[in-house]
Amino acid sequence: MTFYCSNYNYGPAGKAINEDLINNPDLVSTNPTVSFKTAIWFWMTPQSNKPSSHDVILGRWTPTAADRSAGRVPGYGVITNIINGGLECGHGQDNRVDDRVGFYKRYCQILGVSPGDNLDCNNQRPFA
Repeated sequence: MTFYCSNYNYGPAGKAINEDLINNPDLVSTNPTVSFKTAIWFWMTPQSNKPSSHDVILGRWTPTAADRSAGRVPGYGVITNIINGGLECGHGQDNRVDDRVGFYKRYCQILGVSPGDNLDCNNQRPFA
């Protein structure tokens, strides 16, 4: 996955789950337990100037003035921005984002919950 491509994530994630991911990065893709642990770590952990996806989905994130001016507002769209914003956000409609929103809305329907507002990141600048 895109968010595991650098030492920026491998080092802190490895430390948090007690694995040497700097010297053994393939563990993320070859060991299901490590893969799950790193995914949960990424979901729960704020990254630099990004909130955690967990805080966003629970409504515990309040955007800063800089976030608001960048179009980053609470909702599922900012989670896409956290995970893959540099590739998928801020340049209008994107089929990858549309597909993800469709899956999200479908699962929300199955679970009987509202998907909320601000589902895409089409008009959000990526986090710096």
